[in-house]
Amino acid sequence: MLAALLLCAPGSFGTAGATAAPDWSGLDARHHSEPVPAAGTLIRSVPLAPALSVSAAADAFRILYATVDQHDRPAVSTAAVFVPRGAAPAGGWPVIAWAHGTVGLGDDCTPSALPRSPRDDKYLSHWLDQGYLVVGTDYAGLGTPGLMSYLNSVAEAHSVVDSVKAVHHLELPLSPKWAIVGQSQGGGAAVNSAWWADRLTGGSGLDYRGVVATGTPANIERAVLKAGPDLPPRPTPPAAISYTSYILAALNEARPDLGIERVLTPRGRELVDMAQSLCKPALDQQVGGTTINDMFSAPIDTLPGIESALQAYMGTPTDGYDRPIFLGQGMLDTDVPPISTQTLYQQLVDNNQDVELHLYPDQDHSGTVIASMPDSTRFLQRVMTGAAP
Repeated sequence: MLAALLLCAPGSFGTAGATAAPDWSGLDARHHSEPVPAAGTLIRSVPLAPALSVSAAADAFRILYATVDQHDRPAVSTAAVFVPRGAAPAGGWPVIAWAHGTVGLGDDCTPSALPRSPRDDKYLSHWLDQGYLVVGTDYAGLGTPGLMSYLNSVAEAHSVVDSVKAVHHLELPLSPKWAIVGQSQGGGAAVNSAWWADRLTGGSGLDYRGVVATGTPANIERAVLKAGPDLPPRPTPPAAISYTSYILAALNEARPDLGIERVLTPRGRELVDMAQSLCKPALDQQVGGTTINDMFSAPIDTLPGIESALQAYMGTPTDGYDRPIFLGQGMLDTDVPPISTQTLYQQLVDNNQDVELHLYPDQDHSGTVIASMPDSTRFLQRVMTGAAP
């Protein structure tokens, strides 16, 4: 599994990439330079351009809010907010924080500034029809200053959790109950956000209930440690090179002290540079016949401190969760091999965590999102209506 994640991923971790120029809906925060208030503070909201909404939304907004970045510094992020149709129930709409999959690191890839894919339109509309308000963070650095810290467990968790705090400052009838839902990169972000949810919202009055994660990459740090020039010299799908380039670009920005450039070939450095701006489809096109071996001049595990740095950067906790966890995995998934989610599930079980695993034998990475809806809908209904733990 560990080498497979780098060598055998022909598809995409996430949603469809950018194919049009971003529409900032009148809120262009790429060069935001004002002082940043406390994390979770709503800074600004505007109506979302209608073409960027989803089918079931009665209303939609683009928001700018305060969070914390990968350098543990005050930062800003943007998010899209989708409001259900009809009157809110007594107590207000519960909130789903949606964590999106891989689109790229450049500002032109920002999800809230682009139309949703048909799959995501159907999926997010489903949750709206179920009576949830949806807030989908872009993650700090996508459409805001800095570089989005790809697969960074803590940074992505801050963006997700702080988006929920921020949306409660809108003049909308909201319940304090909320949950997290994510796919692929967002599945990893969702599980990590679940660990941080109550830790980052203490005293806020918010009532976190549980997490749904599909196609969840886990233990990826072990795969990265195996990267180097001596991997089996087999053809490598472009997506695998793109994912590797995104990881290396983001890790290098977060931890420049590691000196990642020292183990990269000129081709590796070229791809890592491109990864900072190119969206997923465009980066795939630039990969050509590059293999993992072509990117490295020396094994990455020869860098001093790299193992502990990777664990801190992208490791997923396997205990300490205080709410239920739903993991969904397609058995035909070649982007995040099933063993990745299955291993995470077993780690959680071994640590007596409240987790359930749902396997979908005839689904690939993207197909699992829609196929899991009946199971995840029942899961969220149960955790939302049950007594608070």
